[in-house]
Amino acid sequence: MACIRSSPLSVCALFVFVAACSTVPYTHRSQFILVPESRMNGLGADAYKQVLTKERIDHDPAVNGVVREVGERIARAAEEPDYHWEFTVIDDPKQANAFALPGGKVAVYTGLFSVAKDTGGLAAVLGHEVGHALARHAGERMSQGLLVQIAGTGLSAALGGQSSAAQSAVMQAFGLGAQVGVVLPFSRSQEAEADHIGLILMAKAGYDPHAALELWRRFEKMEKKQPPEFLSTHPGYGAREQGIEGWMPEAMGYYHTTAGAEVHELPHVSE
Repeated sequence: MACIRSSPLSVCALFVFVAACSTVPYTHRSQFILVPESRMNGLGADAYKQVLTKERIDHDPAVNGVVREVGERIARAAEEPDYHWEFTVIDDPKQANAFALPGGKVAVYTGLFSVAKDTGGLAAVLGHEVGHALARHAGERMSQGLLVQIAGTGLSAALGGQSSAAQSAVMQAFGLGAQVGVVLPFSRSQEAEADHIGLILMAKAGYDPHAALELWRRFEKMEKKQPPEFLSTHPGYGAREQGIEGWMPEAMGYYHTTAGAEVHELPHVSE
C-alpha cells in the first residue's frame, strides 16, 4: 500500500486551517481567520488613535450626541461585550463616509450627515459598519492576504528555473488574477454581508430597516455628481437594493419585537 508523506509544514498548515475556521453571526457563513481576535482588536485600537491624531475632530455636543445615541443603541444590539465601543465624529464635510475598526472603534465623517438625513439613515450606516466589525471582516481580509502571499511565494519558488522575464510575467498575471478574481469579489461579498447584518442590528436597535433602502437610494443620486468613498469596491446599487429587500422580512422580525427608537433629523453641519 502506498504511503502518503506529509511534511511538518503541511501538517501544521492543516492544523491552522482547522483551528482558524469560525462562523459569522446571523449569516452563519463559515470563515477562515488566521489572526487572533485579540490581535486584531489591538491593531484596530492603534489604527484608530493614528487616524484621530491626523483628522480634525468635531466637538459639537449636538453632533456627537446624536452619533453616540444611535451608535450605542447599535452596539447594544451587537451584543459583543469584549469590544470597547467608541464613536467619534470627524469634521470633514467633503467625506460622506464612516468606518468601524476591529474591537468597536467607529468614526463618522460630517459629510455623511447630509445623505443620512435622520437617525434612521445614520442607524443604517452604523449598522453596516458595526456589521463589518462583528463579522471580523478585517481579520478575514488579512488572513486572505497572508494566503495570497504564501501562494505567491510558492509560485515564485516553483518558477526558479525559468528566465527572469518569464517569472515576472507569471507573477504579474498571478497578482492581477488574485486581485480581480479573489480580492475584489471577496470585498463585495463582505459588503453585502455587512448590509445583511447591519439591517438586523438596526432593527434590533429599534430603527425601521426600510430606512436602509432610502439611504442607498440617496447615495445613488449623489453618485451621479461624485462617487462617494463610502461605496468604493461595493456592490452595485441594483444588487445592493435587491439584497436588502430579500433580507427585509428577517430584519422586520427583529424590529417588531423591539421598542421603537425615536427618529429625528440630524443636526445641520456647516459645509
